[in-house]
Amino acid sequence: MTDQPYTADPPELRRSLGVLDGIAVAASSTAATTSIGIGLGVTAGVVGLHLPAVMLLAFLPVLGIAGAYSRLNRVEPNAGNGYVWVGRSLNPWLGFMVGWVNIVATVAFLAYTTAVTGSAILQLAGEAGVHRIGSLALDPGSTAQTTAVGIVVLVAVTLTAVTGIRTAARLQTGLLVFEYVVLLGFCGYGIVTGPHPFSLSWFDPFAIPSATALAQGLLLSVFCYWGFEAAFSVNEEVRDPRDASRAGLITLVTMLGLFLLGSVAFQRVLSEKELAGHGAEGLAFFGDRLASQPWAALPLVALMFSAVASLQAGVIPTARGMFAMSRDRTLGPVWSKVSARYGTPAAGTLLIGALATAVAALALVIPRLADMIMATVNAVGIVVALSYALTALAAAARFRQLLRDDWRQGVRAVVLPALSALALLGLGGYLGWSFYTSTDHFEVSADNGWFLLTTPLVMIASGFVAAGWAKYVRRSPYFRTGEGTDADAPQLLTTRN
Repeated sequence: MTDQPYTADPPELRRSLGVLDGIAVAASSTAATTSIGIGLGVTAGVVGLHLPAVMLLAFLPVLGIAGAYSRLNRVEPNAGNGYVWVGRSLNPWLGFMVGWVNIVATVAFLAYTTAVTGSAILQLAGEAGVHRIGSLALDPGSTAQTTAVGIVVLVAVTLTAVTGIRTAARLQTGLLVFEYVVLLGFCGYGIVTGPHPFSLSWFDPFAIPSATALAQGLLLSVFCYWGFEAAFSVNEEVRDPRDASRAGLITLVTMLGLFLLGSVAFQRVLSEKELAGHGAEGLAFFGDRLASQPWAALPLVALMFSAVASLQAGVIPTARGMFAMSRDRTLGPVWSKVSARYGTPAAGTLLIGALATAVAALALVIPRLADMIMATVNAVGIVVALSYALTALAAAARFRQLLRDDWRQGVRAVVLPALSALALLGLGGYLGWSFYTSTDHFEVSADNGWFLLTTPLVMIASGFVAAGWAKYVRRSPYFRTGEGTDADAPQLLTTRN
């Protein structure tokens, strides 16, 4: 590996992606099958039988965020996206924070998905009649066992990601086709044959038990949509940056359709207690209710494929975001080392996989997989909302002149992103306050409010420490201008402090 600008060798690996490839990366990162199979059960435990309502409501601010990403991407395509846009339009410290929280959130997500992948594999082993290995009883609900199996998969997909986006996109396209065929088939069948009657109250957000439940449900739903912006992280490997914008928006709208289909199907087939009680095994339970073996195992296979694809899709954009930060010397030079063979930030990709493995091992302090999932999703939901909100505010600040020049364009470019940002900041703040007031002691538990609040606060606080190091020790020029380097500006990579 050599420390050189991000230029692929051989050259045909560079700018080889189109809209469909971008959709494959973004859709795999969003992981609809995983979100439906696990996220719906987690969310139902908070909002009850109102999954369609929160999925629709959460889509509105995320759509405003997507519009901000798309417009910013048209004027300044960059692998760093939010990190560069927020740093230039608002403040370098806030820009660094966006880059940082995306890194730590993705590492936490990879650790969570590692366990989900292991759980799916162990469930499949159980369906095949393999319940023990020697004296060890296989338990798909055990964090230790699922993490151990998932780490093996994480290592494999990280090595695949090193070989390049094109290889990963082709693999993910195949996995996605299988997932969606199975998902559409089973959900469609469940909507038609489910024993529980359809109710319009499922779409009524005012019927949700409390304002706290609504806020938490909305942030959990935002987490389900998280990942559409992965298409914007491979800007420097697409033929046309507009393809990244199209891929992100197409992915987001597709996710809305799949989440609504899945939420209605699950509520037609499963009771509220069944929805909330099965956690990581929810999709397998759903499949068993609709079909006998071996057909009932198909949703579980789709879940495993989705988890594997999202592991790889999580590694790819994060390594590229850290590459962009390394170009500006806000992170160390190792993250901008490019493989001469594959033309990818290979060292960074391997390090991301290693960090995710370490965090997955740390998650073993929460023994039950369902509890670990709940804690991770709540923490990631809050920091993702912060990242989205700051990016939307950056768009509103950059395009504010449009309010005077063309009010129609101004509403789309300024007002809608600003409203979306305020909505997400309000939700995160309210949920954080509810966590703080829900208990009077700290305990490492998924139902302890102080623990649920401390986790995202540590993620954010660590960003300020890292930013201080980048500014005062590395003396990064980013903190003077807020502007990220261009991918084709090798002279900016020749000096290191």
